[in-house]
Amino acid sequence: MRSRRQLGLTLIEVMIASAIMVIMMGLAWRTISNTSDTKRTFEKYEQRNHELRMAMSRVVADFEAAYLSRNEDASQSHPRTMFVGKNGTKLPEVRFSTLGHRVLWADANESEQTVIQYLSRNNPDKPGAVDWVRREQRRQSNEPPDDLASDYDILLSDVGAVKLEYFNWKNVEWQDTWDTTQSDGNKGWLPSRVRITVTVKDPGDHDYKLVTEARISMQEPLNFVQ
Repeated sequence: MRSRRQLGLTLIEVMIASAIMVIMMGLAWRTISNTSDTKRTFEKYEQRNHELRMAMSRVVADFEAAYLSRNEDASQSHPRTMFVGKNGTKLPEVRFSTLGHRVLWADANESEQTVIQYLSRNNPDKPGAVDWVRREQRRQSNEPPDDLASDYDILLSDVGAVKLEYFNWKNVEWQDTWDTTQSDGNKGWLPSRVRITVTVKDPGDHDYKLVTEARISMQEPLNFVQ
């Protein structure tokens, strides 16, 4: 009879076993939670890096296809081909003609020639944040640029700063402005390289800087007049 009464678990043993189980479940939950947080953080970094790589690739492709042409009316106030880079703001404005337009339809009334402009825009969904925007004219024209139909795309969201530098191959120096529309500027020729430096915040709220260069193939204007 005494041996039969000792079969099973005592209350203390049940409480100890329950406590051990609770601790193990807590450790397992913490491990799963930390793994999920790490996965989400990694995905944010990957998404931001992908956005940066795509934006820089597009900017480099646009600059590398930049060109000027002498085959236009030089008396017009707004030339069809130009390269104007300004400085003085966190996101400097630049407007230039390029052969980088993508014709998407057969027999479209357009060509590879277009005018690209990079400018800033306040992010409507995040007060205080600034986006870097790409503006592409559908056709080149001698009309004022703001009056022309254009397509807008966001290159980078929430940008801290952008720095554009242009390599002057005549005096072998970098300069932060370029203007082919002014006789006292760089009329009739392009920089040989453009250096692009972009600073953004990573998901950890730390400054992240990326630098690349574009090499322009045609520094002198096209001229098909015999």
